[in-house]
Amino acid sequence: QVHIIESGGGLVQAGGSLRLSCTASGRTFSRNAMGWFRQAPGKEREFVAAISWTGANTYGADSVKGRFTISRDNAKNTVYLQMNSLKPEDTAVYYCAAARTVVPSSRRSEYDYWGQGTQVTVSS
Repeated sequence: QVHIIESGGGLVQAGGSLRLSCTASGRTFSRNAMGWFRQAPGKEREFVAAISWTGANTYGADSVKGRFTISRDNAKNTVYLQMNSLKPEDTAVYYCAAARTVVPSSRRSEYDYWGQGTQVTVSS
């Protein structure tokens, strides 16, 4: 059985930083692109960042460019999301997901496996 587990969320003041981690068990995702999405209360789940299976290609939503960095360590089957200069509007539940392809995508439909999410709250 495949499990994706996010960790590292919490409460932080505006301008602060957090690093989210995403670990997979049950199978390796070293040949899959991985992504982070987030969902704020009352809003649709939205794309945050994605990374190719090698880690060579990454891209992120315009709202997080220059502030968030996605990376991965395939030896540890782990993906990270470094979040700097956090803003109150970044408050959301953050989800990690594994794509069915090696190419990173912003489309939710491209992702087959999802974690349960980790809460990030940024206070003003």
